[in-house]
This record gives sequence, C-alpha cells and structure tokens, in this order.
Amino acid sequence: MTICDSMMENHVLEEERRIVTELLSEAEDHLQEGNLYFVISNRWYTSWQRCGREPLDVTRPGPIDNHDIIDSQSDASDPQLCRMLEEGVNYVLVPEQVWKKLVEWYKGGPAIQRKLICQRFQSESYSVEVYPLCLKLTDSRDESSATIRLSKQASVSQLYEMVCSARSVSKEKARIWDYFEKKKSVLLDPSSERTLEESCLQVDQDILLEVDENASSKYDMSSAGNELALVPVGPTISDATNTMLGEGTFSNGYSLSDSGKREKRGLRGLQNLGNTCFMNSTLQCLAHTPPFVDYFLKDYRDDINEDNPLGKRGELATEVGELLKKLWSSGQNAVAPHSFKTKLASFAPQFSGYNQHDCQEMLSCLLDGLHEDLNKVKQKPYIEFKDSDGLPDDELAEEMWKYHKARNDSVIVDVCQGQYKSTLVCPDCGKISITFDPFMYLTLPLSTSLTRSMTVSVFYGDGSRFSTSYPVTVPKDGSLRDLSNALGASCGLKDDESLLLADVYAHKVFKYLETPLQSLREIRDNDRIVAYRFNKMHRGPGKAKLEILHWEQKQDAESSGKLFGIPLVTYVNTERHSGSDIDAIISGLLSPLHRTHSSSTVHVPEDATVGEKELSFSVFLLDRYSSSLKPLESDFVPNPLSATRLVVKWDEKEHEKYDLGSYFNDLPEVSKATSSVTEEVSLFSCLEAFLAEEPLGPDDMWCCPACNKHRRANKKLNLWKLPEILVVHLKRFTYTILLKSKIDTFVDFPIHDLDLSKYVKNEEGESYLYELYAISNHYGDMGGGHYTAYAKLMDENKWYEFDDSRVSAVDESKIKTSAAYVLFYRRVRSESETPNMDED
Repeated sequence: MTICDSMMENHVLEEERRIVTELLSEAEDHLQEGNLYFVISNRWYTSWQRCGREPLDVTRPGPIDNHDIIDSQSDASDPQLCRMLEEGVNYVLVPEQVWKKLVEWYKGGPAIQRKLICQRFQSESYSVEVYPLCLKLTDSRDESSATIRLSKQASVSQLYEMVCSARSVSKEKARIWDYFEKKKSVLLDPSSERTLEESCLQVDQDILLEVDENASSKYDMSSAGNELALVPVGPTISDATNTMLGEGTFSNGYSLSDSGKREKRGLRGLQNLGNTCFMNSTLQCLAHTPPFVDYFLKDYRDDINEDNPLGKRGELATEVGELLKKLWSSGQNAVAPHSFKTKLASFAPQFSGYNQHDCQEMLSCLLDGLHEDLNKVKQKPYIEFKDSDGLPDDELAEEMWKYHKARNDSVIVDVCQGQYKSTLVCPDCGKISITFDPFMYLTLPLSTSLTRSMTVSVFYGDGSRFSTSYPVTVPKDGSLRDLSNALGASCGLKDDESLLLADVYAHKVFKYLETPLQSLREIRDNDRIVAYRFNKMHRGPGKAKLEILHWEQKQDAESSGKLFGIPLVTYVNTERHSGSDIDAIISGLLSPLHRTHSSSTVHVPEDATVGEKELSFSVFLLDRYSSSLKPLESDFVPNPLSATRLVVKWDEKEHEKYDLGSYFNDLPEVSKATSSVTEEVSLFSCLEAFLAEEPLGPDDMWCCPACNKHRRANKKLNLWKLPEILVVHLKRFTYTILLKSKIDTFVDFPIHDLDLSKYVKNEEGESYLYELYAISNHYGDMGGGHYTAYAKLMDENKWYEFDDSRVSAVDESKIKTSAAYVLFYRRVRSESETPNMDED
C-alpha cells in the first residue's frame, strides 16, 4: 500500500467515525423508552476506533465479531451474552442507526438487540437492559423446564401471557408461583400490573406453573382487585414478628421451639441474588450491631418521617426492619433479600442490576437513607454559621453539634456519628480556620501505601548518550514535581539542565507531563514514562519542540508500514530549516547508536536544493489532525505552540548503519506487578497517618478568606467526639480516572480493648474503649472479588462466618486476615459512664 493509498483509506475511516459520532449524539438527544440498542464486542469496536490512528497503519478490521462475548452454550439462533460482562471493557452499546451503518460497512454479527428502559425512582433515568430477566420455569404437569426471558419492567400480567402462550394454557387456568429454592412461596396475581422488578423476581429465579383444569375465570386470591402482586403462603411476617418479640429473643440469642429445645437465632444466611455478596456482607454486619437490632426489633413507627424528600417516606427503614426480623427469627434457612434489594435500588439507582459494588459505599448509602427515613426533624431550620474567630474549641464544638442535631436527629446520628476537628492553615498569610464536622465512619489510609516505586527511562537530547532507566521512590500522593526531583537526583542532573517528562504509548508521545502539580496517581503502573534531558539553554523563548517518530515497511510488501521504537524529542529554533538541517539533527540524536565512527551524512554544497541533496533519512511531516504524512518542505518551519511530529522512514540501509538492538526493547513499565504484599501495619499507624498534617491536593484547594485566593492549605484532623458504634474503613481500593488498584497489606487491629482515648482531643477526659464485633472482608481483586462477614453473637461470645447462605462457627484467632476491609467496633463503657452522643 502506497502512502497515497493510506491517506485515502484514512480519509474513509475518518468519515465513518464522523458519521457514527453524529448518530450517537442524535440518539442521546432523543432518548425514549423502547429505543433499540445493539451490543458489540469491545475488542472489535476498539480495533475499528484505533484503525488509521497510526501513520500509514490503516489495516481495516474484519467483519463484526461478537463471539467473544456470547455464551458458547447458547443456541446459535438465540445468542446469549456471557455473564458478568462489563460495559466499556467487554462490550459497548450502540443505537440502532449506528449498528445499521456498521453492518453496512463491515457485515458480520451476530446481532444482539436490547431495549432502552426508563427507571422511575426519585427521577427518570434511562438505561439499556443488557441482561433481561431470565426466569427458570417448571411445569408441574410433567416437571419439564424452560427458560423465560423478558424485561424486568414487564408486568406480572405480561409474564402470565408469555408463559401461557409458550405452554398453550389459557390464562384462566394458569397459576404461577414464586418457586424460590423449589418451594412454593408466593402466588403471582395474573391481573397485576406491577413490574417483575417490583415483585422481587430476580435473575435465574425459579417459577412454577400449575394448571387447574377445573378453574373458572375468578380467582380466590386476596390480592384480586388491587395492585398487590404477591400473596404470601403461611404465617405473615407480622405474625412471626409478634411471636419473636413476645419471646424477647435478642437478649439472649435463643428461643424455645415447640419441643422445648433452645434454638439459636441470628445465624441465618442471605441468598446471593447475583453479585450481591457485597450487600449480604454489609447486612450481616448491621444485623449484628446491638443498638440496631434493639431498635428495629421494637416499634419504631413513630420515628418514620414520611415527609422527608431526601428519604423514601419510611419504606427503606421498614424494609430493613422486616429483614432484620427475618434474620433474627427461628430457623436456619437462608433469607432471600429480594424486596430489600429492590427498595435499596429505588433509593440509590446505582445499586440496581447485578454488578459488583463496594460494600463500604453501600453501607454509607444505606445509613444515609435510614437516617433520612428516621429523621425526627420534620422541618429543618435554617441556621447561619457565625464567624468562629476567638471562640474556645469546646464552645465551638458544642455549638456546631447543636446545629447538626437541630437538623439531623435519628438513631443513626445517636449511634453512628462522631465529630472531628478540622484545622486549615493558609501557607501564605497564616490564616487559621477551625471547623467541627460530623462523621459516620473513619476512612484510614494504609500507611505502607504512602510511597511508590517508579521506573523512568532518561533520554539525552544532546546525543552524548542514548538512554538509561532509573528506579525512584516518590510519595504516592505526590506530584510530577516530586518525580522530577527524585529522577534528577538519581541521574545526576546538573544545575543548568532540566527534564521533560512524557507518557509514551504506541511508539509516540501520548502526552507531555509538564504540569508540576499534576498528581502522580494519574500515572498507571503499566504506563511507560520517558524523561528527555536537555540543557536549559536549549529550551525557552524562540524554541520549538520537535518529536521524531520511526516507521518501517512491513515485510509483506502489499501491507502498510508501522511505527516502531521510542520517539525522540529535541528543541530547535523557530526559524526555517532545510532538509539537511533536520537530517543533521536526527543523525546527532542517533549518533550513540551508530555502528561506525564515520559521518552518517553526505556533504552537500551550500547552493544545492532539497531535491539535489543526498540525505541520510527519508523524513515526512505528520499531520496531527489527519494522521497523514506529507513530504518535508525545503523551508520547513516548526510549530512554536505545540510539538511538531516528523516521521523517519527506515529501510535496510539505515538498519545497517545503526545498532538498534537495545532501541527495539520495550520501555520499562512504571511499576511491575508484584506478588501479594507481605507487609504488616497496625491500625494505630493507619489512624496516625489519617490524622497527620498534610497539604491539600491541587484539585482540593481552599479559598483563604484573608487572601481571597485558592491556596494549598495545610490540613490537620483531630478526633473530638467518638460514637457508640465506630465503623473503620480501611482504604484498600484506590480509584482515579486512570488508576484502579487494591492493597492487600495485612492490618493488625485489636479485637479487644481498642483504646482511642489519647486521640480524642476534647477536655472531657472520657475513656474511649472499643470492642470489635463484626468485620466485612473482601477477597480477590477489584474485578472479580468476593465479600464475606465475620460477626459475633454477644451473649454467646462466639464468632461466626457469614458467606452468603453459608454460616459457620469460626475461632476468634482466625478472624484477623489481610481481607479485612470494614471493621465494626462498639464502645465499652464503665458503669459510671452513660451515652452522651444524643445530648444537645
């Protein structure tokens, strides 16, 4: 393929991408329930997006191929997606018009069609139902089974119609049961218009079809004529609750069965509904929180705030109460939290569907929702915060707590919320700002994660040497300035020299890292970072950045070429340059790799034109926007505002002159993946790291009222008041735009006698002693991990492991592991101490 052919092909690809971009924008502007979308393999879609992005590399992708995301066991006539695929990683969604265009251009498939649905929770939100509801139907007449697939937004009535049509049964004679765990539990009302999601039907749930040949058109159903879709069989929850509360079971964790035998309570597991282990782990920890159980097993209806627009009018609190009653009722069968999951999703739509989530995020959201549902303050007063200058800390803290309680008064505040002191100091004028803020949990950094090892390759811009790699240690929350300083110390940077950092991807500079305050967290472990070393006189006014890429013809003569090697960067004057000038610059940069001591250039008379010159390299100008190559003009002028990219074409003659063996080696990654971390830190060192004074990040600067400017103030936190239930979140996961990772460091935390008294800075002199009673654990990596919980039955003084449905005893010596993620402590008080978190 010639350069001209490549340019034409690239133009076609750019036009395709323009058309797709316009169609995507149009679809976004016309969202409507029922719109069709198509699922496409991200592997194929990415190859199409990248095609033509590399100079002269315009090899078009083949036909659309979705087989890598299709379950190999599914019927070819009805292809089904593999489970647990992630959008943007395994697949992409495109509207119908985009799919039609791509099929017109590339053919292929198979087509995987999905519909846009509207979820009406607190507000309307649209989403593509990638995984429709899959129900396993059992026909009681012959015990045959079938799979029913339909939208979770379909009604119970529509389910009846689909099942009856598939089984050739009249709707009047059919009865469909929720057949959870192969037991008839709930009869579905054929006249109900409630959605299957609202009716708590979940993925892969069993349903049972019964046919009554003698049935008339009228049903003996208590829900007939109203909107209820579910009719429970057996004793109602309220009956079970009354029985349980009558026995006073939580005080000792036991009840008497009909035979008079003592029966343990609080040991029921939770069914995994599909990636809901994060939810089950959180719920078990809360279900074994003594103040919560005491509260929800009693009558709390008077506390429900039905008028709070921030809550669910008490529905979420009621659902939690009912679930806790089930978990503390007699029996050992696992509880299926279908109804709770549906209600949680209606409050927080991010938890709808069946993706894995962070249990701490779910805990925070759930506690917020419970607080709003149970907030006794019906009308929140407006409070204007006054200037705190000169007010003693204890008076300011008490006043701020009163302000908080005047607007927020619930069992969540009384039990779970504490108060810390936050001090900000302006680095310029010394202005001090003190505030006292409530908190629900402590998020502690793992102290071993405060530094990071990075490897960077340094290239010399003067041709004296080629490149050397240097490992350096920098603050994990540091900036590019920290990296540049550490690198300069390692490579012996002179006072008159400077470094230009760049992120290299696909054999060219992806971006230059020239903002000193840019966070190092934006650099991923598998990135490849290069530092170009220059004398300071080479940079500055009148200089332009020149980026030199390398291209070679593929062995297949009919195919296009490809980029290779590492880009070189130098600075040149912003004046006209001849072809020989550029040739000399390139030769100078590559001189350390020259195989001989002879000059790589041929002498050219001063009055010779570019066409007459015999140069060492064939050099082209790369258009930054179209990615096309243009011949280098005789009076070439570099762009002073951005890097000018030149492409050097290599053939056998150039390869003979230069030893590119080391040059072909890939750049080292910033951080090589290592085996599991064996380091150990204490909970106290994590707490001290959390409380340590540190400057605010560049994206979190404080507006100093004295300077009236945003400053990177120094921030210091102190604990002022601790709650009855202290939740400690170990910050194992790191999320940024580019970086996602987990820290498996073992944290040594006390099980008994966690004494935090010395960290509390108020003058009351109380002791703050805590006892561990529950742990939420996370095993595995971020993408495919699993959550479990350890919880202690207080009166039995024994620990149990809750792994979804499975519940088993565990020795206390085994509960401290590197999987510990969220720790739950309860305050231990002496007889003379009384709770004071709810004081005004």
